[in-house]
Amino acid sequence: MIVRSTNISAPKTVVWKGKEEQTGIFKKPVEGGIYLGNTDVVDDAVVDRKYHGGVDKACYLFSADVYEEWQGKFPDADWSLGMFGENLTVAGLDERTIYIGDHYQVGEALVEVSEPREPCYKLGIRFGTQAVLKPFINQPHCGVYVRVLKQGKVMTGDKLRRVKRVQKDFSMARIYWLRYHAMQEDIPEIHRALGVDSLAASAKRGLRKRLAFLV
Repeated sequence: MIVRSTNISAPKTVVWKGKEEQTGIFKKPVEGGIYLGNTDVVDDAVVDRKYHGGVDKACYLFSADVYEEWQGKFPDADWSLGMFGENLTVAGLDERTIYIGDHYQVGEALVEVSEPREPCYKLGIRFGTQAVLKPFINQPHCGVYVRVLKQGKVMTGDKLRRVKRVQKDFSMARIYWLRYHAMQEDIPEIHRALGVDSLAASAKRGLRKRLAFLV
């Protein structure tokens, strides 16, 4: 896996349901790389810290490989790398082969895979239509949130090298699927996922919401 783009944003004011609010989802590529801190990317806008930033969501990665497919679905969107709100656009990233708790060296930083992205209306704002949310939920490429175990700078062209795998039962894509599509026969698997120590607390809350829907 190779970093194709490093992206940050300034806060941007948008109108949602008749009210002005700020968002940091309008990320754009920057030259010179980005610095991964313990709770966020330095100089990146993190507006709503209830849902963004923090130890478990210090940096967001998204696959460069699926951009062409999404551009075909939403050709009228204002496209650039960073379109999905990601800090790192990564070629070769596949959520089906990345597992919760994996450790990766990228540039100067060491990161740990923590949870999938749960899309909200702000992704729809970036795309110019809330119609993006349903197809985003119905496919496996949710992107990857990571904890930063060792702070450091990441540049375009840096490789992601896996240095540790702690479990092989729950990929990022599998956790994402369980969150939105699990059925009653999957309840035992959800309970097993809830026992994965390295899965972020907010992802576990999402799985519990699915459980509550099923029982």
